[in-house]
Amino acid sequence: MPEIHQFAPHAVYVPRKGELNAWDNEDFIKTVRATGKKTLIMAGVWTSVCVMFPALDAKAAGYKVYAVIDASGDPSEMTSRTTVARFVQAGVIPTSTNAVLSEVHRTWNRPEAGELAKLYALVPNYAAVIDSYQTAQEAAKQTTGSAAK
Repeated sequence: MPEIHQFAPHAVYVPRKGELNAWDNEDFIKTVRATGKKTLIMAGVWTSVCVMFPALDAKAAGYKVYAVIDASGDPSEMTSRTTVARFVQAGVIPTSTNAVLSEVHRTWNRPEAGELAKLYALVPNYAAVIDSYQTAQEAAKQTTGSAAK
């Protein structure tokens, strides 16, 4: 996916050799371990396969795992619900794109806040966050302007 390398040029692509579960690929495991990270955020094409299998195995291997449910998909709502239930039973933490963005983002009071707002615009139904940010910025400018007078 060229967009990944465009926005994350440090990302490493690990080709699979036919495995459904990325965790069954030793090169994938080595690449994950090489990061030194103990928390993984996962998404994939199908939540019930592409995310679930490696998420469960990574959790069993001692990683803290977040599964981004709305960044993945499934052929039915029932499949998604049973997958989320299985995640919860195994200790994998289901989350959403907005929650991941917000947890990393933490505050609008930072120089790159405008750039972060553009990320929210890419997520369906989160344009309200950008409106909220812009409204807060305008209110802050008015308050600052009033204080200066």
